[in-house]
Amino acid sequence: MSATYRVTGMTCGGCARSVESAIKAVSADAKVVIDLGKAAVTVDGATEAQVKQAVDEAGFGFEGKA
Repeated sequence: MSATYRVTGMTCGGCARSVESAIKAVSADAKVVIDLGKAAVTVDGATEAQVKQAVDEAGFGFEGKA
């Protein structure tokens, strides 16, 4: 089941790749879709706790479900 979360600090494609890589590092099978315009990430295959951990460790702000 997928969920969408707000992530602050993503301003470019490099930021998006960093967030995606961080999420896949904690859940290798996760499917990740990033929407820079909405500052959101949609994830299927990772828990909210895993996404929060990954986003925090990548240096971005996790603001919970969008």
